[in-house]
Order: sequence, then C-alpha cells, then structure tokens
Amino acid sequence: MDVLNNLMNGFSQVLTPNNLWMAVVGCFFGTLVGILPGLGPSATIAMLLPFTFGMQATPSMIMLCALYYGAKYGGSTTAILINVPGENASVVTTFDGYQMALQGRAGSALGISAIGSFIGGILGTFGVIFIAVPLAEFSLRFGPAEYFSLIVMGMLTIVFVGGKSIIKSLMSGVIGLSIGVVGTDVVQGAPRFVYGVPELMDGISFIVVVMGIFGIGEVLVSAEERIRMGSIKVPFSKLWPSVSDLMQSRWAIMRGTIIGFIIGVLPGAGSTLASFLSYGVEKSFAKQPERFGKGAIEGVAGPETANNASCSGELVPLLSLGIPGSGSTAVMLGALMMYGLKPGPMLFHTNPDFVWTLIASLFVGNIILLIMNLPMVPLFAFTLRLSYSILYPAIILICITGVYSVSGSIFDVWSMLLFGVAGYFMKKYDIPGAPMIIGLVLGPLMEHSLYRALALGQGKMSVFVTRPISAVLLGITLLMAIAVCFKTIKMMRTQIGEEKS
Repeated sequence: MDVLNNLMNGFSQVLTPNNLWMAVVGCFFGTLVGILPGLGPSATIAMLLPFTFGMQATPSMIMLCALYYGAKYGGSTTAILINVPGENASVVTTFDGYQMALQGRAGSALGISAIGSFIGGILGTFGVIFIAVPLAEFSLRFGPAEYFSLIVMGMLTIVFVGGKSIIKSLMSGVIGLSIGVVGTDVVQGAPRFVYGVPELMDGISFIVVVMGIFGIGEVLVSAEERIRMGSIKVPFSKLWPSVSDLMQSRWAIMRGTIIGFIIGVLPGAGSTLASFLSYGVEKSFAKQPERFGKGAIEGVAGPETANNASCSGELVPLLSLGIPGSGSTAVMLGALMMYGLKPGPMLFHTNPDFVWTLIASLFVGNIILLIMNLPMVPLFAFTLRLSYSILYPAIILICITGVYSVSGSIFDVWSMLLFGVAGYFMKKYDIPGAPMIIGLVLGPLMEHSLYRALALGQGKMSVFVTRPISAVLLGITLLMAIAVCFKTIKMMRTQIGEEKS
C-alpha cells in the first residue's frame, strides 16, 4: 500500500502542467535526436544539461528521462526507413526492419517497434518499482567501505564491457579517473595537477568533458562521414501493423521485455547488448530461423522491446546504488549531483517525492511517446532531409552557448573544444567514451569513500574484507577480473592462431 500511495502521489505531481510539458518536450526532442544518425541520447542530454540549471531538479530530470526514452524510440525510425541506425542499440533493427520496408511493410515495422517499445517501457517501469525500492532498503546497510567496494565493482563492470577492446576500455576509464583528480584534494585541501592554472583549482567541469566528448566529438565524426541516404515514405494510413503481425510478435515482445530489463539492471551491459541478445534468442526460438535477415517481424519486435526495457532497468542501479549502467545514465548521475541530490539508498528516504514523481513520469512518458511516434513518423522522417551543413554548426553553437552559460568562462569553452577533438580521435580509434565519464563521475566519490573507510578503520586496509557486504562485493569484482583476463588471453591466442594460419 505504501508503494501504491507513493506512486499515486507521484502521478499527482507529474500531471501538473509544468511537469507534463517538460515530459512532452523531452519526448519530442528525444525522438528527433533518435532519428538523426550520428547523434545519441548521451550527447543530447549533455548538450541540454546546462539549460536546466535554472530549473528545479524534478522537471529537469523528467525532461532528461523523457529525452532518453524518446531517443530509444526514434532510433528505430532511421534503421527501418533508410537502413541507418539512429543510435547503437538500433543496429539490430536494420537487419529485418529495412528488409520489411523494402517489401512495402515499413508501416508494420514502425508500428510494432513503437508498440513493443511501449510495452517494454511500461513493464520495465513496474520492474523499477518492485526491485529498486527493496534494493535501496538493503543498501541502507552500506557504510564507506561498502560504498568503496560497490563503486570499484560498478566501475570495473562498465569498463570491461565499454567497448570491443578491454585494453581500450581500461585506458578510457583510467583517463577519466585522472581527469577527476585534477583540482583540490578532498581531504587536505591542497591543489593537485593544476600547474599554476587558477581555472583548474575547482577541477575540470563534468559539463565540459561530456559536451566535448559526446557533443563536439560526435559532430566531427558524423560530419566527416556525411551520412546521406534517401528515405522511404510511409503514409499514416499504413503505420499500424495487422492483427496477424501483433499475434506473431506477442511472445517476442514478452521475451524482449524480460531480457532487456535484466540486462539493463546489470551496470555496464547496456541496451546494445540487450537488443543483440534478444535478436539471438528470437532467432533460436523461431520455427523458421532462415526468415531472419529477410524481413521477420519478430526480429524488429524483440530487439526494440529489449532496447526500451533496458532503459528502465538502467535506472535501478542508478537510483538505488548511485551506479550508472551506461553513458547516458552516467550523464544523468552527474546531473543529479549538480541538482544537489545524491543517488543511492538514501535518495528514497531523503527525497521520496522526487523519486516517485520521476518513476510516475516514466509511465506518462511512454504513453506520450506512443501517441507521438505513430502519427508523427512522416514529420520526423522529413528531418532527415535537413542539410548537415546547417544541422552540425547549430549543434556546435548549442554546445558553446551551453558551456559558457554555466560558468561564463572562455577557458571552459576552449577546454570543451579540446575534449571535442579528443572525442573525435577516440571515436575514430574505437575508444569508448562511457568508461571515461564513469571514471570522472565515480572517481571522486570512490576517493572520498576510501578516505572515510580508512578513517573509521583506523588506517587498516582490512576494513574492506572484514565487513561482510564489502568482502562479497570485492569477491565479485575479483571473479569478474579473473573471467575477463581469461577471455582476453583466449582472444589473444585466437588472433595469434589466425595470423599464423
């Protein structure tokens, strides 16, 4: 009953005109961003973050979450219409979605994608309610030692799965940690790595790094590739899938919801893994697996449902433990901290109105996205015809204005442009940016937890293994590290064998 009462209170807050309007704005721009190849939710959340500083935390986070969901919805549009995924998790949708479009079934593909995303999002939000709250209650037993071990585990998790190369992921994470220690020491108050530059005394701004890596960097890479393809026109009358399509996709949608939510709860796994795994499961369950890759509607329904359900799952560790599960939720973690909120177990006790309003907004946002996406697909498809010579300079201008509006510092603007160049080369050499952001955000928290744990343990490192929960978390981290080492050795042996042959 307490959960139901809190949820009803959340709905009463989210349905106020201001909060509802922020949800609509977030859904619209999220979908718009999702259909534009080369941009993603991480970049867009980072670009819009400075414009929310004058607002309260609740409407700001409602907009950012709606934007995140909307980008997941919109990414399937370009994947189906022009065979170009709007974001990484929609890559799988191109396998069968574009083939359906070529067969004149683009409406069925777009419709089942929206319906599957809606069901996955709604059921995933119920999962947040029933898992996040007990997890947060359990996490109240955490002290500084447990927080340190948890942050180490979460950081290693996302670094290990942050990209194709474990070495590159580790390198990115270490760079993020290094950036995080620039500024003033949290205990002694002494300057670190500032090299006489007064602007660095407060550290390197999270906004500067995120907007540079995800915003400017993505624009530079996309501008170089110059993605231009002709779209397939879809009339509104043919947007809805048939009854047979719905019946054929029902189990794919249910399996996609379960897979997506479970994968989303695991920090670092992400929606891309969820969509690929869902596609593999649907192909293995199919009576005629040869249909996949040739226009199988289950190949669209399952991955798109998993994609959206994973978004709900990613909010579980973010809200309950303060650990982001992807690059987008890493930006959201930074946003919560900037609003003066501390994600983790105490968030449900210190700011219950905020948490339950945010959870209620997920239900409202999914309904808005379903209503918005089906009739507005032709309008969103039209934005693909915009000249990139207009679009990309506008994005760069937004980034520059956003950074300058936060600090009023030209130094931060130049720093952002420098990180943008770094982001370009990271993208070119396939170095993931998410581990860097995680290192930047969680690094100072890990350092602070380490200092506090050692202070309470009278300087003894044994405090991390004598406390049961901390010891278990470190044990899981050790097992993960061993598993990844074996995997790395196996990959290296395979590469050596291929080179010899």
